[in-house]
Amino acid sequence: MSYKHLTLEERYHIQAYKEAGYKQNEIAEKLDVNPSTISRELQKNSTKVHKRYTASKANQVASDRRMYASRKSNKKMNKKMKEVITEYLLKDWSPEQISFRLKLTVGIDISFVRIYQFIEQDRQEGGELYRHLRFHHTGHRRAQYGTKNKGRIKDRVSISQRDEIVDDKSRVGDWEIDTIVGANQKGAITTVVERKTSLVRISIPTTKKAMDIENETIRIMSPLKDKIHTITSDNGLEFSNHKNISQALDYDHYFCHPYSSWERGLNEYTNGLIRQYIPKGSSFDAITLEYIQMIEEKLNNRPRKALDWKTPNEAFYGLEMSA
Repeated sequence: MSYKHLTLEERYHIQAYKEAGYKQNEIAEKLDVNPSTISRELQKNSTKVHKRYTASKANQVASDRRMYASRKSNKKMNKKMKEVITEYLLKDWSPEQISFRLKLTVGIDISFVRIYQFIEQDRQEGGELYRHLRFHHTGHRRAQYGTKNKGRIKDRVSISQRDEIVDDKSRVGDWEIDTIVGANQKGAITTVVERKTSLVRISIPTTKKAMDIENETIRIMSPLKDKIHTITSDNGLEFSNHKNISQALDYDHYFCHPYSSWERGLNEYTNGLIRQYIPKGSSFDAITLEYIQMIEEKLNNRPRKALDWKTPNEAFYGLEMSA
């Protein structure tokens, strides 16, 4: 028996057998696979911190690995394939929808990154396929993911490997990080929000350089160092120095799937609240530390329905509600 790709059903069997106390070679025998397949599966697809194995998480991790590491599948694009993809694009299907439907219906493995590249190539040649993207004004940036930007962030750990306790929001200390960009894409304000209590920390304006984001993140988060388990970001290059930040603050850093802002939904929502005080498109030139502290103070002391009308400060620090 040689190594094989496991199905989701087989992964559920592995989880059940493991929780029942079966040894790896016994699980392999039950599934009729090589023991090395089980060993590799548990080693590569268990959660990073507690080494917990769950079928759904393991399947997502394996899927991500194949999608982003398989150069071969990223390169397949013959004339017939282009015609099929074009037909779906004209129906306003997204590259991700096309990628998964082709795999499920006809067994064709073509990544959505490669489809974005095809759309960008068509645009550069005068085509208008990009207009069928939901956000066609960002098509150029998206298409270049996988060429110019792919692999630029070293030691990136996917959100798929993040412990399930983070999703449950059952503890304090799991944070989401993002940046708010100023007028004409100049300047960046780093925002970090705690998932369970909605407490937010806001930086002074800096450039979008990774070094500046690193320095400001460490500055605003150091006072809360003992209350940081994880921080999750998008794949922006401003977070390239994530290892330096995580070493300074002693936490685990995770990255969302590309174009999946809903995986940091609270951060996106909080940035919207901040926009009440810093409207979109405004310049950061006149923003002072005092003004940032005022915004932070207002948001952290505003009652939230999701917190049973406690404020983020009360929820985070365990304070009694006050009038």
